[in-house]
Formats: sequence, structure tokens, C-alpha cells
Amino acid sequence: MRHRVFSRKLGRTFEHRKSMLKNLAISLFKYERITTTLPKAKLLRRKVERLITWAKRGDLASIRLIEKFIKDKDIIKRLVSSIAPRFKERNGGYTRILRLRNRKGDAALLAIIELVVREKKEKREKKEKGEKKEKAEVKK
Repeated sequence: MRHRVFSRKLGRTFEHRKSMLKNLAISLFKYERITTTLPKAKLLRRKVERLITWAKRGDLASIRLIEKFIKDKDIIKRLVSSIAPRFKERNGGYTRILRLRNRKGDAALLAIIELVVREKKEKREKKEKGEKKEKAEVKK
């Protein structure tokens, strides 16, 4: 019986599925937005949200839990220092899944998975605020 067992197998062995999710998580933290199939995105969301929650804690035990899943030191440093602080006030829901279209070759449903608060958007807002202040100073 499969009582309370939740996992999508995605037609892969455990080792293949585990390494695929690690690579997808690294790509998501690196680019903050990736395109993949919908079932992969739904499975990735569970892992990524747990990793961000651990990174928000920031203690040694949490970082070691992250290191068990992600082996890239640069990505871990980026996750703890720049990504997790953006979600400080947020209690979950760090990712967003947007459905795209069916892939032409095999008709698989594609989706975009992205971090809700993206770094580029924040930089753009800071630049706009800076430009508004400059314009106000020039008018005076």
C-alpha cells in the first residue's frame, strides 16, 4: 500500500531523479528562473522551498543540511547571503510556477519556475528611485 507516500518518479531511477533535482535546484538558484516540464517543476518546488527555509535560519546545522543536497560552494554562499535575506519576511511560497505551452516534440507541458522576489527587479527599482531623486534635485 502507498499510504502517505508522495513522490513523482518521472520515469527515472532514484539516483537519476536525485541528481536531476540537484542540478535543477542549482540552476534555479543561479539564474533565478528556469524552464522545465511541469511535473519536474512541481517536484523541484518542494526541495527548493525547504532549502530556502534552511538558508533563512543561517546556523551551522542548516548550512550543513543544505550542503548535503547542493555540493556547489558558490551556490550555497549565494543562497545564504543574497537569496535567503530577500525572503526574510515571507513564511513560505518562495517560488512561482507559470505554465507555458506544450512542447512540440512530445507534447509535454512546459512551465517556468522562478523565485518570487527576483534580484534584477529589486536593482531596477533602486535605479528608478535614484533617478527620481536626481530629477527632483535637478529641478530644485
